[in-house]
Amino acid sequence: MTEQFLHYVWFQKLFSPLQVTVAGDAVEIVDIGQLNTDAGPDVFNAKVKINSTLWAGNVEFHQKSSDWMRHGHTHNPSYNSVILHVVFEVDVPIYRVDGSEIPQVILNFSPNLLQQYETLQGQKSFIACEKHIAEALPINLYNWFDRLLVERLEQKTAVIEKLLSQTVNNWEAAFYVILARNFGFSTNALAFELLAKSLPLNILAKHKNNLMQLEALLFGQAGFLEKSNISDAYFVELQHEYQFLQTKYQLKPIDNSLWKLLRLRPANFPTVRLAQFAGLIYNSSKLFSKIIETPSYINLRLLFKIEISSYWETHYLFGEESKSTPKGLSKASIDSLLINTVVPFLFHYGKINNDEQLIQHSFDLLNAMLPEKNHIVIGFDLCGVKAHSAYDSQALIQLKRAYCDVHKCLQCHLSKQVLYAK
Repeated sequence: MTEQFLHYVWFQKLFSPLQVTVAGDAVEIVDIGQLNTDAGPDVFNAKVKINSTLWAGNVEFHQKSSDWMRHGHTHNPSYNSVILHVVFEVDVPIYRVDGSEIPQVILNFSPNLLQQYETLQGQKSFIACEKHIAEALPINLYNWFDRLLVERLEQKTAVIEKLLSQTVNNWEAAFYVILARNFGFSTNALAFELLAKSLPLNILAKHKNNLMQLEALLFGQAGFLEKSNISDAYFVELQHEYQFLQTKYQLKPIDNSLWKLLRLRPANFPTVRLAQFAGLIYNSSKLFSKIIETPSYINLRLLFKIEISSYWETHYLFGEESKSTPKGLSKASIDSLLINTVVPFLFHYGKINNDEQLIQHSFDLLNAMLPEKNHIVIGFDLCGVKAHSAYDSQALIQLKRAYCDVHKCLQCHLSKQVLYAK
């Protein structure tokens, strides 16, 4: 049995409701969390109740407990947030960096699942109905897209609603946090979100006319100014500026180990993204208000056309000079921010204020953008279902994640056409 099989049982929720740690504590898996495809724990943002205590954090899978040490997790602070270790065999206790022991579970599931898993693994289909989905009448397919898109937007706006309640209905502050998260472009989304929450927008607003101070606050809070072996003048200047501002505002930086560079192109390094984020704040005060007043896709894109400080034109990392390269946001990056941040906020703001024109504006923006390029959109294209715009690609992402991946074929509006096709 492999770790991949544990992933299968976990993400298909095929485990028994009754789980017990090796210490004898009752375990209820409340939320399975999200698969992490980068460095760090296997699962992010899970929720587990052990006895009567609810824990939120990450989950790690291994064949044996001792693999935890063999993979070097004991001394890696990125694994401090692990709340549960799921294994086939417990041979040793495991500990975090601070010495606290991590609960371990031998996952309880039906014995015939392994054979079922091996059968499924032998199938290479992208979706269950990939041989028939292209036979669906276009009118049915694209009418279903309308429903799927609204579902996806409502999922995103649930997060916005929660932030609004935390910020006393401050739309600018909520927009700032979601925008920061999406600046992480999935790989560093969590780190960016934690950074934004550790550095309130009202503090940045006091320094919006000084790019050096904005960079000092962002890089300092991100933990990038803690090194002592970098001697270039700009880094030292940022360090000194941050030390003053940190004391002034009683700031506590986030753990720098949260940031990931593994498998990232240099242009996507978190240092470059932070410099871009600082440039956006410097060039745009009350950004959400401007977005509400901006009617067109072209004008919205202009709001995200920013310049960063000259230091980053010749650097990807502090202290390592590189060939001079423009590092403003690319068209694809701007479109991604519009799709994942601007559109959901326009949609939700329109719903809250009964503004049908604004809701339609959010749909029009997606129709004005090219479809996203990712494995889901490519997979559907190979099945004969082509996305013509970001409106379509967002609907396809919802279809794949909310229906195909979780085997909700009978809830899909295409099921009668494609699942029973001859």
